[in-house]
Amino acid sequence: MARPRRSAPLPSQGRAARPGGTARRTAPRPRRPAPPLVRALRRAPLGRALRRMPNPRLTGLGSGLFCTGVLFLLACLLGLVFDDALVAYGVLFLPVATFTALWVRPADLVTAPISVPIAFAAGVLPISGGTGFGGRLMGLVTSLALHAGWLYGGTLIAGLVVGVRKIRLMAERRGQVGQGPARKETAGPGPKRAPAV
Repeated sequence: MARPRRSAPLPSQGRAARPGGTARRTAPRPRRPAPPLVRALRRAPLGRALRRMPNPRLTGLGSGLFCTGVLFLLACLLGLVFDDALVAYGVLFLPVATFTALWVRPADLVTAPISVPIAFAAGVLPISGGTGFGGRLMGLVTSLALHAGWLYGGTLIAGLVVGVRKIRLMAERRGQVGQGPARKETAGPGPKRAPAV
């Protein structure tokens, strides 16, 4: 009976270290200290409160529904409390637009400045006045025409917030691309091949 043939062990697939060689290592880039104004804002009570707030990430549709729902509820509450609630509605529209632009996810940043004015128009319906379809429509057009400043202001704030977030994302991506070659250099060269005979 023939004995089973033993196979030779397979060579290691990992990269061998270069004999006598040292891997090149680049020193990490020092982080720039934050400006004094930024540090003062971080230590302020308002900055601490903002950092403790939730930081959700909404899709484009979710941010639009969030802004529309919050503004509609605020308009209903203001209509019960005030006779002329359009000014208070415009004032509250500014922080709602800001949080909508802050909480939308990075992939849907462009949707925030688009959904904010639509949400303003949808939320103002309960306090626009008028009866019937035609009266409601005329009241909506009149409210938008008389209080367009709040609409433009909230849309501008949302656009600025989205622009700042986009610039920060681009800067972070450039930093990650710059760190790629440095990581490759720290790995060291590959195994040294024997000359062919």
